[in-house]
Amino acid sequence: MPLRETRRILLDGNTVDVERYGDELVAGDGRANAQDKAVHIAPVLPTQNISVPLNYASRVEEMMVTLPPAPTYFHKPVSALNAHESAVVRPLGCKWLNYEGEIAIVIGRTARNISPDDAGDYIRGYSIANDYGLHDFRDTDSGSMLRVKGADTLCPVGPGLVEGWDFHGKQIRTLVNGHVRQDGNTNEMKWEMHYLVADIARTITLQPGDILLSGTPAISRTVYPGDVVEVEVEGLGTLRNHIVEGPTPIRTDVGAQPTESEEVLSTAKGGDWEFRGVRKPQTSGTH
Repeated sequence: MPLRETRRILLDGNTVDVERYGDELVAGDGRANAQDKAVHIAPVLPTQNISVPLNYASRVEEMMVTLPPAPTYFHKPVSALNAHESAVVRPLGCKWLNYEGEIAIVIGRTARNISPDDAGDYIRGYSIANDYGLHDFRDTDSGSMLRVKGADTLCPVGPGLVEGWDFHGKQIRTLVNGHVRQDGNTNEMKWEMHYLVADIARTITLQPGDILLSGTPAISRTVYPGDVVEVEVEGLGTLRNHIVEGPTPIRTDVGAQPTESEEVLSTAKGGDWEFRGVRKPQTSGTH
């Protein structure tokens, strides 16, 4: 199947599906827009956004954990969905916002109780994602990861959806202000894309447009307001976002407050944390 890339943009005030031809984005009625001038929207509208926390060998080694026999997952709310060239908002009062460059699997038709060998027939295509985590809430949400991974804007996806792309042996990199921070390859994955889809679909019906985030390589680190974060995936392009600070403080009259425990700092700062070496290997469950 030849490569085909579609995007969703704002065109003359309307949300329009377009196809990319070189540097131009062309709507079905023939209207064209330069891709670097377009206002992008997330390329799909999922009903579910499911993430696998650990999958790349380099990340597993960095976190000093042991993978379980099968992958674990968490939900990232669809309200966290964001787009190419949009702002990622760090709430005022929080400090530990980390990037995680990933590949998004996009479902093409209803999938339930399918085999890994057949799963490719249910995948429409692939996109780039950044699975941001707000680790200030890690102590209270370490099980569900809801507030860690689910705050508004923390799931940019885009810029487009690419069909006909082969995920094997592809480079994935994350850059912060032009400097490479993550550099991995999809061959590092313990569980490949088709396996992940089939595993989820054993008990959860996946609908067209649903997204599965497939894991991140090593070196997830903290970013700050003013930083520009880019995720590059070979054959899929570049997803670019900038970090801003929200204008409204985290409320102190309800809920758990941001913390800076050993768990928070060791996860946010990774190998850059001065006491990192004292942590003991543990079983999976680290997100």
